Parts: sequence; structure tokens; C-alpha cells
Amino acid sequence: MASSKIFSIEGKGLKLDTAADLEPHVTSLRDNANVEEVRLAGNTLGVEACSSLAKILGTKKTLQIANLADIFTSRLLTEIPPALNSLLTAFLALPNLHTINLNDNAFGLNTQAPLVEFLSKHVPLQHLILNNNGLGPHAGVMIANALSELSVRKDEARSKGLRVPNLETIICGRNRLESGSMEAWARAFSLHKGLREVKMVQNGIRQEGIALLIREGLKHCTELRILDLQDNTFTIIGSRVLAETVPTWKQIVELGVGDSLLSAKGANLVAQALKKGENEKLATLRLQYNDIDASALAEFSTAASTSLPSLKRIELNGNKFSEEDDAVEALRELLGKRKEKSGQNEDEEEWGLDSLSDLEDESDDDEDDEAAEEQEEEEEKEERAEHAVRDAEKAEEENVAQRKDDDVDALAERLGKTEI
Repeated sequence: MASSKIFSIEGKGLKLDTAADLEPHVTSLRDNANVEEVRLAGNTLGVEACSSLAKILGTKKTLQIANLADIFTSRLLTEIPPALNSLLTAFLALPNLHTINLNDNAFGLNTQAPLVEFLSKHVPLQHLILNNNGLGPHAGVMIANALSELSVRKDEARSKGLRVPNLETIICGRNRLESGSMEAWARAFSLHKGLREVKMVQNGIRQEGIALLIREGLKHCTELRILDLQDNTFTIIGSRVLAETVPTWKQIVELGVGDSLLSAKGANLVAQALKKGENEKLATLRLQYNDIDASALAEFSTAASTSLPSLKRIELNGNKFSEEDDAVEALRELLGKRKEKSGQNEDEEEWGLDSLSDLEDESDDDEDDEAAEEQEEEEEKEERAEHAVRDAEKAEEENVAQRKDDDVDALAERLGKTEI
């Protein structure tokens, strides 16, 4: 039996268009003065039903968690904004609502306005779960900017002596955010320095976007526990920035960069960074399908044994080395001993190596590797050139500003000496 603190119609497949449709299903919610969690996922709610539900939810001051995943299936794009607006406006009045799940709702550019309004104002927010919403880069920028504004509002509330929680979780995957929205996301991350979990998988982010996101944003999140950027594109450009930054994440427990084209050279840089011994809490490392070769594998094996005492799971399938490689056996033996020593009887997927059923033979891809390395070197040169241009422009702007200040000072001095 569900706890009296949880109200749920999750997964019932209800089609609730009107207030009359809704009423038979919310009697217990209406009468519950202590509800802490509502689960509405897996139903479809119309405008009138949402308006009626919002009137009830707006009175539930004890509510902490709202699961609104997949609640607009089959709804018209014109229905979603007013329906969502009713619910989120009601949520703004709830001082304890810290977690909201909006997965699998088709928002996109035309329906993001109510979400942007809510995210910019809901100071109690700690955990935002926003997967598979069809945002695209333009709506992604709006969401990120709203989160930046939220940081300002949190700081304003703290300045008034109020107890305000940090934003700790942002899960925003499968949303086609692409590189074009990364400047806005980097700004948001740089402001929310207390983030502990960030997942942005499968967003079509290219290497320049990844580099920007990490260098200008995630670098500031020194409390990170979980970072998952799988199924985007790193190359040597993103890998280098990751390698420079990962030692600053001293609390990190899980790092996911699988299926991200780290490249052999990039993976080597990341492994070298992990060998510095600054990530002693890292327990899970996801590195599948990254063109990692035997040389980089050896570096990860050394890092695991010398510098990652908490590591218990490393995923390496789909890379370019042999399953009989000595480093593979060393990792199996090391992680096996750690599991035995721990005495924990956890799920097998929590420990050891993943299946290595899809490894590539390194010798078969020499020509491809050479071409890839040449492309990486070219991209790296371009990245450095862009950095040099940006640095030069910034320096020039500073010089111009200084010259203007000097000119103003000189003019003021001349005027001061002028007699009328």
C-alpha cells in the first residue's frame, strides 16, 4: 500500500480532459494535508483537467516531489502551454517543492515559456529532471538562461537571511541542445557552483561545445558527484579540457564519457589526469566506444591501481585493444579483489569490467587511426588559433579601455588648468 505521503496515478494511461474526468481520481489527494510526493506520470492531461488539478496542488504546502513525466501524450501543441502553466504556477506557491520531473513531454521552442517562467523563479528548486523534451538549441538557451536567473534569485533570498538550498541536480539529456546552447549552459553551471549531479547525454554537442561547457561552466562545480556526458563528441579538443579539469572534481563518484570519441590521444590525457590522485572517490568510469587503444588502456589500468582506490567499475567495450591485453587482466584482478574485500553483494553491474564483446582489433585500423589523428591535430590547431584570437581581442579591448581612461584623465587635467 502506498504511503499516505505519496499520491499516485502513475502509469494508469488515463485520458483526463475535463475537471469531471479528473475528480474521481483525486479525492484522496484533495483530502491529504500531508502529501509530500505526487506521481502523475504516464497519463495524458488536458487544459481543463490541469487547471482543476492545479487548484488542488497549490494548497499542498508539504509537497516536495512532483513527477509530471509523460503527461501530455496525444495533446496538441496549443494545449500544452496553458496546461503546463496552470501546474507550474501552482508550484510556485509551494515552499518545499524541491524536485520536479518533466521527462518525455514535448516542449520544444513553441511550448517552453511556462517552464522558463517557473525555472527562473522557483527558489526552492534542487533537482531538475528534463529528459527527452525536444528542446533544441534555441529553447535550450532559454532554459539555461532561466537557470542563471534562478541563481540570482537564490542569492537575493539568501541576502535576506532565508535558508535557500543549492540547485544540486540537472538532468537534461536527449534534447538536441547542440553546441549552440553551450555558452548559456556554461554560464548557468558557473553560477550554480553547488551542483552535484549533471547528466546531459545524447545532445549532439560537438567538441567545441563540450570544451566550452567544461572550461567555462563545469570547472566551477567542484562539488560534482556524478557527471554523465555520454554520446556527445569530445575528440582531442574536449578530452584535453576534461583532462585539465577532472582533478578539480575531488568529490566525483561517477564519470560517464562513453561513446564520445575521446580518441586514443585524448583518452591517454584523461588517464594521465586521473593518475594525479585527486579523484580518490571515483567509483564508476564509463569509457565505451572511444577509440581507446592498448597504450591508453595501460594508463587507465595504472591509474586504477595507484590513484583510484574507490574504483569498482570501468566500462571499456567497443574500444581498440585485445581482450587478452595484460591491462585487461590486471583490471579484472584488481576490481575482483576490491569486490571481495568489500564484502558487498551488490548487482554485478556495479563491479568489475563490462562485457568486452565488441572490441576492435587495433591492427585493423591503422590507416583510419592515422587519418583520425591528423584530423584531431588539425582541429587542435584550429582551437588554439581561436583561443589566441579571443585572447588577443580581449587584450585589445582592455587596452582600448585603458587608453580611453588615460585620455579622459588627461583631458580632465587640461580642463582643470584652463582659466576663464
